[in-house]
Amino acid sequence: MEIDQFSSAALNFKGIQEVYGSLQEVVFQGKDSFPGLELLGEIDPLPIENGKGTNILKDLNQHHQQQEFKVDNLILEEVNFDPDMQLQPTPLFQETTGLKKHGVASSEPVEYNKHVPSSLASLELLRNYGSRLKRLSEQSISTLSNIETYLDRQKMSTEEIIRVAGARYIQYSAHWNDSFCIPMHPYGLNLGGLSEEENRDIELAQFLFAAAERVGCKQFERASRLLLHCQWNSSASASAVQRVIFHFTQALQERIYKETGRMTLKGSEKYEERELIQKMDTNVSVICHQNVPFNQVMQFTGTQTIVEHVASDTKIHLIDLEIRSGVHCTALIQALTERQDCIVKLFKITAIGLNTCKAMIEETGKRLANFAESLNLPFSYNAVFVADIAEIREYHFEIERDEAVVIYSPYFLRSLISRPDCMENLMWIIRNMKPIIMIVIEVEANHNSPSFVNRFVEALFFYSGFFDCVETCLKQEIECRRIVEAILSEGIQNIVAMEGRERRVRDVKIDVWRRFFARYRMMETGFSESSIYQANLVAKEFAFGKFCTIDKNGKCLIIGWKGTPMHSISAWRFL
Repeated sequence: MEIDQFSSAALNFKGIQEVYGSLQEVVFQGKDSFPGLELLGEIDPLPIENGKGTNILKDLNQHHQQQEFKVDNLILEEVNFDPDMQLQPTPLFQETTGLKKHGVASSEPVEYNKHVPSSLASLELLRNYGSRLKRLSEQSISTLSNIETYLDRQKMSTEEIIRVAGARYIQYSAHWNDSFCIPMHPYGLNLGGLSEEENRDIELAQFLFAAAERVGCKQFERASRLLLHCQWNSSASASAVQRVIFHFTQALQERIYKETGRMTLKGSEKYEERELIQKMDTNVSVICHQNVPFNQVMQFTGTQTIVEHVASDTKIHLIDLEIRSGVHCTALIQALTERQDCIVKLFKITAIGLNTCKAMIEETGKRLANFAESLNLPFSYNAVFVADIAEIREYHFEIERDEAVVIYSPYFLRSLISRPDCMENLMWIIRNMKPIIMIVIEVEANHNSPSFVNRFVEALFFYSGFFDCVETCLKQEIECRRIVEAILSEGIQNIVAMEGRERRVRDVKIDVWRRFFARYRMMETGFSESSIYQANLVAKEFAFGKFCTIDKNGKCLIIGWKGTPMHSISAWRFL
């Protein structure tokens, strides 16, 4: 039987929005809280001033071949699949212990002398930062002229500014001392060929790197002087580079206040990204959805893949772990109504939600029912509400024997990693339902290292790319951009300023998820050429879609902005 083609022209989102009503889905939903999943074994301890510490980072190119991925105390090893292998229960996720062994700052007091380390090896990560420094490293950056030859005269992106600042900081890190902890040019040199603004932004980013290094070494007084310079020269309403530096400066100051026992900047006004996203105005969500390409690219790709895997099934049961406004479901409903060779007898959706989200999820069900009725598609909607996700049981889903089960998980699993019992319960329930396909969408970043400096560098590159995207796509929507960046700022604060259970924003990359899913005998399945074509076609429909990059990582797709990875979408089946 020929697989129905998923037509993007027929699934124009403007048309769907007219039928479907208000959209509450926001492209930044990937920034939900994610406690608990630790990627350990990646770093050595920070260099400390008394000479007893060791280098924090090894060469990442060597280490990529040797590292082990740990989920707290659980090592995620490579698994060779055997269809007859005995399934073993996954050990419980626990908050990371033995941090001192891995070089993470403990609560024990440490004495430091007044000498600044001459070799700031903890930022060696910058030298080997994967593809982001590949073009620079290929030219063997030994002088500033090497950087100059690398740069073309198009305006540099926010991430490129940070990248060059990192490379330049590495070159001159040995020259940083107290005499440079004042608002002045640290080297008295500019990168030739760059604009005055770009040189100024690169220099400011270097001060931020220096401040982070000193915070990591607990040199809080020196760090505060550097941060004061960053604060004077950045603003939440200036250029994208300055906005990124402003928010990371705030986060570093928050960390200093927490570690020194002083009153924090925010006081009692603590928010989480998930809470801010749920409270986001519908109009803001619609503007994001229409102007930022990430969500639509992944939603259409996921929908195309689902359609292909249920091409011969007449009863389809979609279990949505994070339905929100259900905009992705409207695309799937429309695609299923276009089937001619195999008419759908019933399309059923089961949505999981907390009691606090009951009104929104029920309203979503009504809109989906109306939309399905308008297209004459037999439809059923079931919402499962619990006080806690740990209460979910298999009987909640009411699965019939002749139904083809599909799991859709957009940015959901990451919110459960701090709760191993809950995560394991859900994964075994999913496995027992024997889904035909499971679509997983996650943030493609490593914000979960137990090392503060490593986390800081990873987050700085990631959020620089995101701020550049927001700056470009929402340039004319200043109020919308402000609201979105306020949410991003909460993520920065949590990654940089918090430790332990307070650190709830914890993203890991697809390689870690692969090792975790292997424990449940989940096999990654590739996307068809049609799905990849669909992804690229949708991206091109956006005004700035040319900056949205779609790359393969194994069998999954990595959605990025100007080459900086942002999100991953992967498809899985159970052996």
